Amino acid sequence: MSPTRGDESRLREEIVLFGRSLFERGLTAGSSGNISARLDDGWLLTPTNACLGRLDPAQISKLDWDGRHIAGDRPSKESFLHRAMYEERGVAGAIVHLHSTHSVAVSCLHGLDCHDCLPPLTPYYVMKIGRLPLIPYHRPGDPALGDAIRGLAAEHCSVLLANHGPVVSGNSLEAAVYAIEELEETAKLFLLLQGFPTRPLNVEQINELKAVFKLDF
Repeated sequence: MSPTRGDESRLREEIVLFGRSLFERGLTAGSSGNISARLDDGWLLTPTNACLGRLDPAQISKLDWDGRHIAGDRPSKESFLHRAMYEERGVAGAIVHLHSTHSVAVSCLHGLDCHDCLPPLTPYYVMKIGRLPLIPYHRPGDPALGDAIRGLAAEHCSVLLANHGPVVSGNSLEAAVYAIEELEETAKLFLLLQGFPTRPLNVEQINELKAVFKLDF
C-alpha cells in the first residue's frame, strides 16, 4: 500500500524540524550531513549541498527503491549510504548521517577496535547504539562505501565512517535522531575520559539491558 499524501507531508515537515534542531545545536555545520525517512513507495532524503538548518519540505528529494530520483531537488551525493542501510535493515524507518565534532574526532583516532570503537560507558548508549563498528576510510562519494555498510548493516543499527562520521538508523525519524545524539554524547565522554581509568558496563550488565529492553544486537 502506498503512503497517503498526509504521511509523506508529515515526514517532510519532521525532517525539516529535526534538521533545524541538529543544526542549531551545532551537531552539523554548513551543508554537511543528511537525513532520510522511509516511505512505502520509496524514501525521502535531504538534497545535495543543503544546510540542515534551512530545509524546505517541498524541496526534499524523493527516491524509489532502485535509487532513482523521482521528485524534489537533486538528492545528497551520499544517497547510497542510506540505500545500503535500508536494503539490509527492514526495520529501519529513518537514517541520519552527521559530521558531528566528537564522533568525527573519535573516527580519526589511531588504534580503535574496528568491531566496536566506543566502550559501553552508559546504559543509554548500549540501549540506543549497541555496538559501533568502524568502516575504513573511503573518499566521499566512493560507491564502495555503500558495499562496506551493506556488509555490516544487517547486524548493526549504526556504523562509524573513519575520518568522516556516524551513520545511524532507527525505526522512526525521532528514534534515529535520538540515537545519533546519544552516540555524539558518548563520543564526547570517551574523549573527556582519555587518560583516566574508566569503568564501562560489564558483560553481565549489558546482558541485563538486552534482556529487559529486548535489544537485538
